[in-house]
Formats: sequence, C-alpha cells, structure tokens
Amino acid sequence: MSPISRTTRAALGASVVALTMVVATACGPDNDPAGAQTAAPTAAVTSTDKPGAAPIKLPSLDELKKWKFEDWEKFAQQNVITPAVKGYWDLQKILKAKPSKPGPGNQPSAQPTAQPTGSAPAQPTAQPPADNGNDPLPKLVEMKPLPHPFAKNLHVNGKLFFQDGNQEYVCSGTVVSDPANPGKSNLVWTASHCLHGGKGGKSHTNIVFAPAFNSTGALSGGKQASLAQAEPYGEWGAVAGIISPTWAGEADAEYGGAWSQYDFGIIKVANPDGSNKSLEEVVGGSVPVWFNAPRDQITAVSSYGYPAGKPFDGMELDRCEAGKPVRHTIDPSRPAMLTIGCNGTGGDSGGGWFAVKDGKQVLVSDTSIGGNDNTWEAGPYLDDVAQHALEYISKKTK
Repeated sequence: MSPISRTTRAALGASVVALTMVVATACGPDNDPAGAQTAAPTAAVTSTDKPGAAPIKLPSLDELKKWKFEDWEKFAQQNVITPAVKGYWDLQKILKAKPSKPGPGNQPSAQPTAQPTGSAPAQPTAQPPADNGNDPLPKLVEMKPLPHPFAKNLHVNGKLFFQDGNQEYVCSGTVVSDPANPGKSNLVWTASHCLHGGKGGKSHTNIVFAPAFNSTGALSGGKQASLAQAEPYGEWGAVAGIISPTWAGEADAEYGGAWSQYDFGIIKVANPDGSNKSLEEVVGGSVPVWFNAPRDQITAVSSYGYPAGKPFDGMELDRCEAGKPVRHTIDPSRPAMLTIGCNGTGGDSGGGWFAVKDGKQVLVSDTSIGGNDNTWEAGPYLDDVAQHALEYISKKTK
C-alpha cells in the first residue's frame, strides 16, 4: 500500500471495538460529456480480514441505486478492523511516521510512477497522460502554511494517523456534516487509501484523527512540545467507517489508477474523554459535502492538508488557494477527477478540498494522487456513489 505518513497516538479509552469499513460502489453519473453515465462493470472483492469469506460481486450503478440499508450492511461485514490501542501513539511515533501517496494517475505498466512502500516521495519526473480527454495542467500554486493559532473555522482540518503492517503513516482529514445528526457530527472525510490497502490488502490499524493538529505552533520550526500541546482536542479513534469498493476491489495502492477516481473514505470517531459530546461540537463546526456539484460552479478550490514530504515537515496545516479545477480522466466511464496546480506532497492525502456554495464553505473532494513533479494534485469527483456512502454511515451511526 502506498504509505501516507501516518502516526497515531492513543485512541479510545475503552478496550478494542470493531471498526467496520463499508465498501461502497464503483461508478456514478457525471455532468460532463466524458462522465460516467455508463454503469461500472461488476467485480469481485474478497475479504482479506475474514479468511475464507465469499467474494462479493460489486453492483452496477443501476443496481446500487436499488440498494437498501441491508445491502450496505452486507458490505460492511467484509472489512472489520480494530481501533487504536490506548497509548499506542506517542510523540516519537508521530514524528517518525512516513509520508507518501500514490503517484500520477497512470495504471502501472513496465515502469512505476511512484516510489515503493516506505520510501520518500518521488522527485519530479512525470506528467499526467494527455489522452482520455484530460484538460491541460493548471498553473502551479504554492502550498502555504496557515498562521498560528489557526482561525476557529479551520479546526475542522486535522491529521489522520494509522498503521500499515509495522509502519506508521499519516494522512489528512476533515470534519464533515452528518445528515442524520445535524450539529453533532462525528464523521471525518478522507481518502480510501488512508484506510485500506486496496486489492488484496487489509484495513489499516490504529486509526485516529487529531483535529487542529499543531494549531498553536508548538511543534513548528523544530520546537519540542508535549503531545497534549500538539493535539488541542486529543485523538479521536475510529469506531466505524466506509471505503470505496472500487478502491478495495481494484487498487494497487502504490500507483494512481482508475480506482483513484473513487478514492474517498469516511470514518466515524469517538470522543477520547468518553463523553457523548460530538466532534463537531468540540471543534466548533463541520463542513457540508456538495455532491454532484456542477463543474462550472466550482470556480475556485482551497485544498488543505499536512504535507510531510520535502520540502514540508508535516507539522503545518498548509493550503493551496487554487483556481477552477480541470479534468483528469483515467477511465472515461467514470467521472473525471478534479485537478488543481499544487505542490503538496505525501501526508496531505485525504485533505479536504473546499469550494463555496450559496456563500458557504463546502467540501467537493479530497486529495488522492499527485504528479511526481509535485506540481499538481487530483481528487475524486463526488457523485451519487460518495453520497450513498455518507448516507449509509450516517444512518448506521445514528
């Protein structure tokens, strides 16, 4: 799997609780001519967490639209993981966690486009493919750190720590609004590759979310601080979740392929102090998700994350104030990805992409892949599939 530098500290105070990662469906409609009105082909996903489990046949788009809650529940049983062990994450693990993310949106052929698991991000060498209806690359925008302390409305952003095998990594995530629990969301949006190893892989372990990580700048510039100083709201351990079936059924996590067009994931987290006060209430807000957003209405995107590959160090919440995203297509039967010029590196995977709708901030994508030259990044277009995933986990955790 592609290491996204993840680190995790303590999570839930209670003993081990099962984390269910739900597998959504693979394809959905798009509002652009190259978009995916075509149903996704069926495929089989074999549970890697339950030896001997029967393969699951992924539905077409039309079949998915007829799914009931019970159908989603069947998928939920295929990828069960355990939340973080209390006390697992300490400051040393956090500082040593490795950053990485899938490379350009090319399915691997003879030559890889991303570095192997556990390695540093690749040096600039590649450009996205020019076929499949891709737009020209947008102008590069430099990621810039947010001033300390973070503005209150930025506390919805945070670091997502997790473990893959014996290695710790870090991604980014965003507190999103919960349709079934307005004002009391415990849901965090990120990328599927931050939660699961892809085809033949397993769910990651020790997954926690640290909102507003290093908001005060306690760890900035090489300064030393306690974990409590770096994490103003503590670590919120995952207790439920959902990933894209496209990712679970197809992905080679070292590369950006067609599966990246559905590289989204959602976790539900629990308050580390054991109370019923929600994440949204604690951090002071959440971000609604804008599904099936008309592309011509996404006139500008602000992407957030904690890039940890050079020249970044993973300690800062950085932002790319990009313009209108362009299209990046790998499989024309699926919605083209949103692409911005941005020099983010490994560790910002899963970070939220914000746009403005009716004068309010909304989430329209998450960081999935990037060029080896660190001049562009792409995120999935959030269509019906992503919407159904959020609706399921929202109802499931009500």
